[in-house]
Amino acid sequence: MIEVRPADRFDDVAVLLGPKKNPDASVCWCLSHRLDSKTNTSLTGPARGEYVRDLCGRDTAPGVLAYLGPEPVGWAGVAPRRDLPIARSRVVPTVDAQPVWSIFCIRVRPGYRGQGVARELVEGAVGLARDHGAPAVEAVPVDNSAEKVNLTMAFVGFRSLFEQAGFVKVADTTSVAGGFPRIVMRRQLD
Repeated sequence: MIEVRPADRFDDVAVLLGPKKNPDASVCWCLSHRLDSKTNTSLTGPARGEYVRDLCGRDTAPGVLAYLGPEPVGWAGVAPRRDLPIARSRVVPTVDAQPVWSIFCIRVRPGYRGQGVARELVEGAVGLARDHGAPAVEAVPVDNSAEKVNLTMAFVGFRSLFEQAGFVKVADTTSVAGGFPRIVMRRQLD
Protein backbone atom coordinates (compact mmCIF):
# COMPACT_ATOMS: atom_id res chain seq x y z
CA MET A 1 0.00 0.00 0.00
CA ILE A 2 1.32 3.42 -1.02
CA GLU A 3 1.21 6.16 1.61
CA VAL A 4 1.83 9.80 0.68
CA ARG A 5 2.97 12.32 3.29
CA PRO A 6 4.33 15.88 3.31
CA ALA A 7 8.05 15.91 2.50
CA ASP A 8 9.27 17.20 5.84
CA ARG A 9 11.90 14.49 6.48
CA PHE A 10 15.09 15.61 4.79
CA ASP A 11 16.78 12.19 4.88
CA ASP A 12 13.86 10.67 2.95
CA VAL A 13 13.83 13.55 0.45
CA ALA A 14 17.58 13.00 -0.06
CA VAL A 15 16.92 9.37 -1.05
CA LEU A 16 14.81 10.63 -3.95
CA LEU A 17 16.60 13.83 -4.95
CA GLY A 18 20.15 13.77 -3.63
CA PRO A 19 23.36 12.61 -5.30
CA LYS A 20 23.68 8.83 -5.36
CA LYS A 21 27.47 8.44 -5.26
CA ASN A 22 29.22 11.77 -4.79
CA PRO A 23 27.83 13.95 -1.96
CA ASP A 24 29.56 17.00 -3.47
CA ALA A 25 27.82 16.63 -6.84
CA SER A 26 25.63 19.49 -8.02
CA VAL A 27 22.50 17.47 -8.79
CA CYS A 28 19.13 19.15 -9.31
CA TRP A 29 17.59 18.46 -5.86
CA CYS A 30 14.37 19.64 -7.56
CA LEU A 31 15.56 23.24 -7.29
CA SER A 32 15.85 24.03 -11.01
CA HIS A 33 12.12 24.76 -11.26
CA ARG A 34 11.71 26.10 -7.72
CA LEU A 35 14.35 28.85 -7.73
CA ASP A 36 15.14 31.73 -10.03
CA SER A 37 18.04 31.02 -12.38
CA LYS A 38 20.57 33.19 -10.54
CA THR A 39 19.91 31.56 -7.15
CA ASN A 40 19.78 28.08 -8.67
CA THR A 41 23.14 28.60 -10.38
CA SER A 42 24.73 30.03 -7.25
CA LEU A 43 23.98 26.90 -5.21
CA THR A 44 26.56 24.21 -5.90
CA GLY A 45 27.51 20.89 -4.36
CA PRO A 46 26.41 20.39 -0.74
CA ALA A 47 24.78 23.86 -0.63
CA ARG A 48 21.96 22.49 -2.78
CA GLY A 49 21.15 19.80 -0.25
CA GLU A 50 21.37 22.27 2.62
CA TYR A 51 18.86 24.51 0.85
CA VAL A 52 16.47 21.55 0.59
CA ARG A 53 17.11 20.67 4.25
CA ASP A 54 15.95 24.21 5.10
CA LEU A 55 12.84 23.79 2.90
CA CYS A 56 11.95 20.57 4.72
CA GLY A 57 12.06 22.41 8.06
CA ARG A 58 9.60 25.14 7.07
CA ASP A 59 5.91 25.24 8.02
CA THR A 60 4.89 24.17 4.53
CA ALA A 61 6.67 21.12 3.11
CA PRO A 62 8.30 21.58 -0.32
CA GLY A 63 6.35 18.66 -1.73
CA VAL A 64 5.16 15.17 -0.91
CA LEU A 65 6.81 11.77 -0.62
CA ALA A 66 5.32 8.37 -1.44
CA TYR A 67 6.24 5.42 0.76
CA LEU A 68 5.91 1.69 0.37
CA GLY A 69 6.29 0.57 3.95
CA PRO A 70 9.18 2.58 5.41
CA GLU A 71 10.83 3.05 2.00
CA PRO A 72 10.52 6.45 0.24
CA VAL A 73 9.77 5.62 -3.40
CA GLY A 74 8.45 8.82 -4.97
CA TRP A 75 8.51 12.61 -4.82
CA ALA A 76 6.30 15.41 -6.14
CA GLY A 77 7.34 19.05 -5.89
CA VAL A 78 4.41 21.40 -5.34
CA ALA A 79 4.22 25.05 -4.27
CA PRO A 80 2.24 28.22 -4.85
CA ARG A 81 2.74 29.15 -8.50
CA ARG A 82 3.51 32.75 -7.53
CA ASP A 83 6.63 31.51 -5.67
CA LEU A 84 8.01 29.62 -8.68
CA PRO A 85 9.88 30.82 -11.79
CA ILE A 86 6.97 29.54 -13.92
CA ALA A 87 4.98 32.55 -12.68
CA ARG A 88 7.27 34.74 -14.81
CA SER A 89 7.54 32.38 -17.77
CA ARG A 90 7.32 33.68 -21.32
CA VAL A 91 6.44 30.21 -22.66
CA VAL A 92 3.90 29.00 -20.08
CA PRO A 93 0.96 31.40 -19.77
CA THR A 94 -0.70 32.48 -16.55
CA VAL A 95 -4.33 31.47 -17.09
CA ASP A 96 -5.95 33.84 -14.59
CA ALA A 97 -5.39 35.55 -11.25
CA GLN A 98 -6.34 32.58 -9.04
CA PRO A 99 -3.62 31.82 -6.46
CA VAL A 100 -3.09 28.31 -7.82
CA TRP A 101 -0.43 25.87 -6.70
CA SER A 102 1.75 24.13 -9.26
CA ILE A 103 3.03 20.55 -9.38
CA PHE A 104 6.36 20.98 -11.11
CA CYS A 105 8.19 17.69 -10.64
CA ILE A 106 7.28 14.03 -10.21
CA ARG A 107 9.93 11.40 -9.59
CA VAL A 108 9.46 7.68 -8.95
CA ARG A 109 12.48 5.57 -8.10
CA PRO A 110 13.50 2.88 -10.57
CA GLY A 111 12.04 -0.45 -9.53
CA TYR A 112 8.84 1.19 -8.30
CA ARG A 113 7.54 2.59 -11.59
CA GLY A 114 4.34 1.24 -13.11
CA GLN A 115 2.80 0.58 -9.67
CA GLY A 116 0.59 3.65 -9.34
CA VAL A 117 3.10 5.70 -7.34
CA ALA A 118 2.88 8.73 -9.66
CA ARG A 119 -0.91 8.76 -9.43
CA GLU A 120 -0.73 8.72 -5.61
CA LEU A 121 1.89 11.50 -5.67
CA VAL A 122 -0.43 13.72 -7.71
CA GLU A 123 -3.27 13.11 -5.24
CA GLY A 124 -0.95 13.81 -2.32
CA ALA A 125 0.29 17.05 -3.90
CA VAL A 126 -3.31 18.14 -4.49
CA GLY A 127 -4.07 17.35 -0.84
CA LEU A 128 -1.09 19.40 0.40
CA ALA A 129 -2.19 22.36 -1.73
CA ARG A 130 -5.80 22.01 -0.52
CA ASP A 131 -4.65 21.88 3.11
CA HIS A 132 -2.92 25.23 2.56
CA GLY A 133 -5.93 26.92 0.99
CA ALA A 134 -5.22 26.55 -2.72
CA PRO A 135 -8.35 27.05 -4.86
CA ALA A 136 -6.83 25.00 -7.68
CA VAL A 137 -3.72 23.05 -8.64
CA GLU A 138 -1.97 23.25 -12.01
CA ALA A 139 0.64 21.18 -13.80
CA VAL A 140 2.36 21.59 -17.15
CA PRO A 141 2.82 18.01 -18.39
CA VAL A 142 3.78 16.81 -21.83
CA ASP A 143 0.99 16.01 -24.27
CA ASN A 144 2.66 12.88 -25.62
CA SER A 145 -0.39 10.94 -26.90
CA ALA A 146 0.92 7.78 -25.18
CA GLU A 147 4.22 7.94 -27.10
CA LYS A 148 7.37 7.05 -25.17
CA VAL A 149 9.05 10.00 -23.43
CA ASN A 150 12.72 10.13 -22.49
CA LEU A 151 12.78 9.48 -18.73
CA THR A 152 15.07 12.47 -18.19
CA MET A 153 12.23 14.71 -19.35
CA ALA A 154 9.38 12.71 -17.78
CA PHE A 155 9.62 14.68 -14.51
CA VAL A 156 6.97 17.10 -15.82
CA GLY A 157 4.41 14.29 -16.00
CA PHE A 158 2.08 13.18 -18.74
CA ARG A 159 -1.31 14.51 -19.81
CA SER A 160 -2.93 11.12 -19.19
CA LEU A 161 -1.67 11.00 -15.59
CA PHE A 162 -3.24 14.34 -14.80
CA GLU A 163 -6.47 13.57 -16.68
CA GLN A 164 -6.84 10.44 -14.54
CA ALA A 165 -6.50 12.70 -11.48
CA GLY A 166 -9.32 15.02 -12.60
CA PHE A 167 -7.22 17.76 -14.22
CA VAL A 168 -8.42 19.39 -17.45
CA LYS A 169 -6.49 21.25 -20.10
CA VAL A 170 -6.84 25.01 -19.67
CA ALA A 171 -4.14 26.39 -21.99
CA ASP A 172 -1.52 25.61 -24.60
CA THR A 173 2.09 26.67 -24.11
CA THR A 174 5.08 27.17 -26.37
CA SER A 175 7.13 24.99 -24.02
CA VAL A 176 8.43 21.60 -25.16
CA ALA A 177 9.93 18.74 -23.13
CA GLY A 178 11.50 15.68 -24.69
CA GLY A 179 10.21 16.77 -28.10
CA PHE A 180 6.58 16.97 -26.97
CA PRO A 181 4.42 20.04 -26.38
CA ARG A 182 3.53 20.91 -22.83
CA ILE A 183 0.04 22.03 -21.82
CA VAL A 184 -1.38 23.73 -18.75
CA MET A 185 -3.77 21.47 -16.85
CA ARG A 186 -5.80 22.43 -13.80
CA ARG A 187 -7.90 20.81 -11.11
CA GLN A 188 -10.31 23.14 -9.32
CA LEU A 189 -10.57 22.49 -5.59
CA ASP A 190 -13.31 24.89 -4.52
